[in-house]
Amino acid sequence: MAEPEPPHIRPPEPITIAVHRARNLKGQKGDTVNAMIKVEFGEKSLGESPKVDCTADTPAEFNYNATLNCTYEDPVVLDEIAHKPIVLTVIEVLPKERKQKEEKTILLGQCTMDLLPLVKGEVKHKYTLMVNPLPGSPLEQLSAESLRPEVDVTISVNDPLLDENQLKDGNLLTITMETLYSPPENWLLTGPQYYYASTLPIPITSEKESTIVCPHGQLKPGTDKEMPNKQKKWASPGQAQGNAIYITDAYVSADTVEDEDGELRGKEDREHRAVSEIDKNRITWNTERRCYMETSSVKCFQDSIAKTRYWPVEIFRLPQPSAGKGKKQNPTPSQQNIKDDEGSISFHGVAFINLAPLLYPGVQRIRGAYKVYAYTDHLLHEKTKRKLGIAEEAAKMAFNILNRNSTSPSPKKVVKDKEGDKKEVKKGRSNSILPSGQGDLLEASQTVKSDTASDVDGQGVVNVEGQQYVDAKSYIMLEINLERPLVPKRPPEELAKRVAELIPPRPLFPKRTDGAQRSVEDYHNQITSVAGLVLEEFRELFADDIKDPQTQTNEAMEGRRQKLIYELNSSGKYFAFKEQLKHAVVKIVREKYLKTSNFEDRQELQTFLSELYVYLVDQMHVALGQVLALEDQPPVPEPLTDSAQLKHFAREAEVNENFDLAAKYYQERIAREKNDPDNWFDYGTFCLYINDITKAEECFKECIAINQRHLPGLLLYGVVCTLSERNEAAETFFEAATCVEPRNILAWTMLGLYYDSVSNEIGAEMAYLEANKLNQAAAVATARALREEEMERHRVEDAEEEDIPEDEPGREIDNPEGGLSVPMIPEIKQPTPTSDRGNNSAKSTNRLSEKRASAIGKKPLPPGAGQQKPKSQESVGGLLSRPASQQKMSSQRGTPQPAEDAPEDIPPREPTPVPSSSVYMQAVDWLLEVKAIPFTERALGHELLSPMGGPTPGYHIALAKLMLQKREFAEAEEHLSEALQTEHQNPDAWALMGHVKYLTGDTESARDCYERTITFIADASEMHSIYLRLASVYLQEGRFQEAKNTFLLACKKSPSCVSWLGVGIACFRLGELTEAEDALSEANVLNNSDPEVWGYLSLVCLHTQRQLEAEQAYKYALKLNLQDNDLLNEIHHVQQEVGFGNPQF
Repeated sequence: MAEPEPPHIRPPEPITIAVHRARNLKGQKGDTVNAMIKVEFGEKSLGESPKVDCTADTPAEFNYNATLNCTYEDPVVLDEIAHKPIVLTVIEVLPKERKQKEEKTILLGQCTMDLLPLVKGEVKHKYTLMVNPLPGSPLEQLSAESLRPEVDVTISVNDPLLDENQLKDGNLLTITMETLYSPPENWLLTGPQYYYASTLPIPITSEKESTIVCPHGQLKPGTDKEMPNKQKKWASPGQAQGNAIYITDAYVSADTVEDEDGELRGKEDREHRAVSEIDKNRITWNTERRCYMETSSVKCFQDSIAKTRYWPVEIFRLPQPSAGKGKKQNPTPSQQNIKDDEGSISFHGVAFINLAPLLYPGVQRIRGAYKVYAYTDHLLHEKTKRKLGIAEEAAKMAFNILNRNSTSPSPKKVVKDKEGDKKEVKKGRSNSILPSGQGDLLEASQTVKSDTASDVDGQGVVNVEGQQYVDAKSYIMLEINLERPLVPKRPPEELAKRVAELIPPRPLFPKRTDGAQRSVEDYHNQITSVAGLVLEEFRELFADDIKDPQTQTNEAMEGRRQKLIYELNSSGKYFAFKEQLKHAVVKIVREKYLKTSNFEDRQELQTFLSELYVYLVDQMHVALGQVLALEDQPPVPEPLTDSAQLKHFAREAEVNENFDLAAKYYQERIAREKNDPDNWFDYGTFCLYINDITKAEECFKECIAINQRHLPGLLLYGVVCTLSERNEAAETFFEAATCVEPRNILAWTMLGLYYDSVSNEIGAEMAYLEANKLNQAAAVATARALREEEMERHRVEDAEEEDIPEDEPGREIDNPEGGLSVPMIPEIKQPTPTSDRGNNSAKSTNRLSEKRASAIGKKPLPPGAGQQKPKSQESVGGLLSRPASQQKMSSQRGTPQPAEDAPEDIPPREPTPVPSSSVYMQAVDWLLEVKAIPFTERALGHELLSPMGGPTPGYHIALAKLMLQKREFAEAEEHLSEALQTEHQNPDAWALMGHVKYLTGDTESARDCYERTITFIADASEMHSIYLRLASVYLQEGRFQEAKNTFLLACKKSPSCVSWLGVGIACFRLGELTEAEDALSEANVLNNSDPEVWGYLSLVCLHTQRQLEAEQAYKYALKLNLQDNDLLNEIHHVQQEVGFGNPQF
């Protein structure tokens, strides 16, 4: 039996770092520099270039190659290549002096080079790097106009580090640890100083997590303002110093609070953040750490997020190392105890990062502010399901990094460390990366002690030092970025293509026919055109003869024919007509008879011409017959009702539960305009209401086929697919809706409701988050529009007030506080107009404040309330209301400005607008309209749990509407009672209560509810059905005058056949036969197939002694199958009384 082949292991291959040349170097002796370049990776020296002279005009051509041997199959090695830079140190070599054994060197500067392009699949990448001067270097003395020193470098590999599968399935995670704001108050800038570290675990492989440490956090005062474009630092700079620790062209991004993904985004949180970021101390890292994740680790990372959502970031404080690296000595026991005290960590906190947004389709980046909590094992396990933290391991790694880092704050220690490093290099060190990346841990010698609280018997112990984070409301800003999203998002083009595959688009116009059929149609059209021209010529010649009846003899007609032919020939029109027909005849010969070549036999030509002539004459008669038939037909009258009226009639029939009539109206709309997607959509919603899912699906298909971007159609077709359990198609249509209108609140809410139905919690969270963002943005836009409108109105009022003369004695002014008006005392004008301008500004500010308060449902501020704040609050409010650039400029001003330049009145901070309704209630309103009952129930459930919602009157009213659609009247009445207990004057609630009573047969209670509804100042959302049902109750009770008046109200707002029929019945019962006939005639015009209308018309005609019309109306009533037995009996009784009206007598 053959042994299986061992798996292919890729042998190590070198990365080549080619140092080409350096320019614009300046040394201690002037522009001529004898320099060399040292190449390092992390703690490993890769070699030194030969010494080359460089002048101002001639660059130093080093042409030196250094190699870095790597084991490419190890993900840990790839991770190191991703986050560690190549450090190039430019060294000046001074000439030997007398009695000097070795050459003296001076460090000129450093630059760092990124290996990330190789991880992304490139095999060669060129750099031109700027050399950053080191402390004490001659390069520090260069003027701003001088050319900057540069180095040209190329990195290359023989084969790509990653194959296509690794590039496709792997990922690159970038973590930017930015700043911790509002640290504990006892962290002072005076006294002993500390380092502040942050750490988190990242899966490098499916079996192992790597501990990521950022140990270089520094405490900075609030007065030390940060630049807006903060440059990122290397997480592992190696031997880099000074500005070389910064990553080239990598800056910390800045987002608005609305676009962040963190926790502190509320109104109170924003105020706290504004104060913390301006006035308080902070801990700054601004460090970027990249992590390469192979395919298995990406899957593990994704599964971990889906399982726990939260990812821990631990934060702690470290004392500064007591000594740098040098020759190691065995410490005495007392020295070891001191070292143990120095190696302890303190202030152990943890922030929990919600990584669920990374599972949203297409999301690659999250950034935000996250609260810092006191670390306990119990809290860690509760949030992340992890048993222990990684602070101890991270502290060991942090101490190792700090002890050998060349950026230590003590310059003497830096020199000593460099010398120690050189000695180690000279002893010989392999230029290879350890396959497991354990170099840091092997040199760890400190014993780390932690004040971290441990858990005993599952009970959390209080972490006293960590609790100070909570008391100070500390929060950390960080960013996590992925090279590719964990869940790819389908692009709009793909979704549109998929929708077109499921529902092919229908062309608005029929396709043009080609070939023989088209040629015959063209011939018919030309015959019709020529016939019209000949008729016009005939009418011009013989218009007078046609009117005289004596000239209609055969001889006269023949004479007119000959004269017409003569006129056509002599004027040349005959030949013009022939030329007009020629092209159509040629097409018939080519397309129908397929004759495209010459005839060889004359007899064959004659036979073909005879056959063609007969066919052309026959087709001419067909064309003329069609023209004459069309002219003989009477014109079709325009319909008396338009599409909107038909929709109104259909909705009325739905309310009256006459579903056959409603379907007839919907179908009539479609028959009139087949290419209108709204007609198909409305018919589909009706079919959905009567639970005809199959027909509803076909209607929505037609709607989307006509318009592939019809948003309501896409949404409801997704609903139908969900009801049919075709989830893949449903998701396609819901996502397509969000791509058609990306800023539509309803589209995102419906996508979230769909994800809820399939238990996709993260997808639902993403959709609801986007919908809430859009809802808040809409509220802000509405408030801004109201504010601008109010300001414009006040400007107009102020302009009108300025036109009134101010020197009228005894003129009175209104008191803004209310009460009696006081006479205006003439003012003495001052030299400067600032007082008047200030008063106007204050007045405008007060008006604006009142408007803002009323816009959000709060009481307006009293006049002058904005000026009575304490000074500290005024400063904070002013900073909050200004953009960041102005805040920075104001903080840098040290002297007071003149009064003229100061702002006249700083308005109070504008309140954050609150949306008028939640996204769920907006979806509920639409879903109730389109009768999508399952999704309505799900949306109402979310509304009940929403912070903006709950069991509000609006919720109970919406739920009652749903119960009415489901015909569960008892539950509807119960919810309406709950709503009326809170809002007793809500017209919609009383209207719905009337509908419930009406449908359950309690007409007396229904009448009371309807009467109460129409007495309110505000109308209910749907008044037509209220008028109809109230009037029908009046008819049943015999109150015909009230019934007539109520039906007329319905006719005034939205006339229909039913409303005019009601007016006719009421007038007939009142004995007003003329008005009854007029009303019934109006009803008959709107719908001539209503048997009840014909029945009452027959009664009216019987009472007015019109036998023929009475019999005709009675026959139409029977033909249309009149079902009202009481009405039939009444007609028969009157017929017997008058003796006519029934042809059967």
